[in-house]
Amino acid sequence: MNAIRHGSTEPQRNLYRIGELARISGISPRTIDYYTGLGLLTPVKRSDGNYRLYDDETLDRIRRIEHLKAQKFSLEEIKDQFASLNRVTPNEQVSRKLADLQSHLSQLEREVKELEPVLEQLKPSQAKRLFRAISPQTAACIEALLLLLGKSNLM
Repeated sequence: MNAIRHGSTEPQRNLYRIGELARISGISPRTIDYYTGLGLLTPVKRSDGNYRLYDDETLDRIRRIEHLKAQKFSLEEIKDQFASLNRVTPNEQVSRKLADLQSHLSQLEREVKELEPVLEQLKPSQAKRLFRAISPQTAACIEALLLLLGKSNLM
């Protein structure tokens, strides 16, 4: 890896040009340019040759973006999530955890909405049999999600 080492006044960290970042992250340089243009990624600094330089936190952010995209979030939704988390706290660890929780909750909501038509078509005896077959914790989670969605009469 040809990562550039940053000066000695700050903690030592890896800095990557776009090509290096693309190779490590598994996405194209063009995608990195696109994400940077959207404001999803921000270079840490510029090199003496005016190359944009990115750090290891950028790699983490790329992984979060790709994870959220895999969960069917649009880039605009991802940008909004990052922006709202940055307003809440500058602490990156807390921000990451909140982003993960928000992502999981959104994914659960999508999955419940996909199941909703199926559950609504169940006869009461079928629904009771189904809910008896799952663990009490799972049933409680489903009930909580249905309450949040205003559909609690299914259980």
